[in-house]
Amino acid sequence: MLMKKPYKHLFFDLDRTLWDFDTSSIEAFHKIYNKFDLKSKGVDSVELFIKKYTYHNDILWNQYREGKLAKEILRGLRFAHTLEEFGINNKELAQQIGDYYVEVSPLLVHLFPNAHEVLAYLYPHYHLHIITNGFSEVQFTKLKSAKLDKYFNEIITSEEAGVKKPDPLIFSFAFNRTKARAGNSLMIGDDIGVDIVGARQIGMDQVLFDPDKKSSTDGATFYINDLIELKKFL
Repeated sequence: MLMKKPYKHLFFDLDRTLWDFDTSSIEAFHKIYNKFDLKSKGVDSVELFIKKYTYHNDILWNQYREGKLAKEILRGLRFAHTLEEFGINNKELAQQIGDYYVEVSPLLVHLFPNAHEVLAYLYPHYHLHIITNGFSEVQFTKLKSAKLDKYFNEIITSEEAGVKKPDPLIFSFAFNRTKARAGNSLMIGDDIGVDIVGARQIGMDQVLFDPDKKSSTDGATFYINDLIELKKFL
């Protein structure tokens, strides 16, 4: 059995760590495909639409994370570029889809297995917080709709902090907000370059959550494939 360390504050990423972002998004895209009758507009399948969207969203999201693109532009532009792949040049439609996606996706609750169980276990013993790069209003809606909000003391978003993970400043912002420090805190997230590297840069221990077993431990303090494994060392 692993030796338990004297952590006081646990910082969780939200998307792809507690919230099953990909499953929720797929459900949202099926709704979009039907609501906006994309088949009649030349989009052959929702799967193809998702594939094209993912390509453009990844590029634009990286620009957003680097501060090169405002979220209001990102919301519509990623769908505008996707629609253009199918010969649809309609900025108004792209904006409508973008707004609908942000509205509906946080209401489609899909969590990773054991999310509630492990949070209920940890809640009496630690100060639990969220630290996320997602849009503030969307993340708060997700937490509320999934009934996760009751577990967390503070929700730290990149919009509030003015910087995004892995920038050390967002972790400093979080420490100031929560009165935590690197030595008594643990970061739990799925993204090596964002969560693990970001926490490591500021001297904070990390848990790499890898449900699909796609990564090695990559030097993370702890490595898990299921959230329930947190009970082994916390």
